[in-house]
Amino acid sequence: MPDLALNFSPLWAEPSPIPFHAVVALSALVLGAVQLVGAKGTTIHRRIGTVWVLLMLGTALSALFIHAIQLWGPFSPIHLLIPVTLLGLWQAVAAARRGNIRLHKLMMASLYGLALVVTGLFTLLPNRVMHAVVFGG
Repeated sequence: MPDLALNFSPLWAEPSPIPFHAVVALSALVLGAVQLVGAKGTTIHRRIGTVWVLLMLGTALSALFIHAIQLWGPFSPIHLLIPVTLLGLWQAVAAARRGNIRLHKLMMASLYGLALVVTGLFTLLPNRVMHAVVFGG
């Protein structure tokens, strides 16, 4: 069985804001999973949700300063997720405050899946720092 111990040394060696971005994204990934399986509508759900939104804001805003792949000036297609994420967070929180829980659930699950899971899988491609963290090399 392969050793699945994570080695964060390659991440800490990256220039700022990449380590910060990865830590807040990973934190949002874990906390988001807790939210998705936990009880809804409770005080703890709202508090964890507030922290999750702040983590997602940190993830999206720090991504503005990561320019490893430059296709359009300093930006790449992944940067298109920044405004999508920011708008989605605003819409999801606004929906919950209006009592539109169906839209809130849809928006939050979509943000989790698209902005964290799908993009996170791309970071596991060879020659990416998270590939080195997870698989070594």
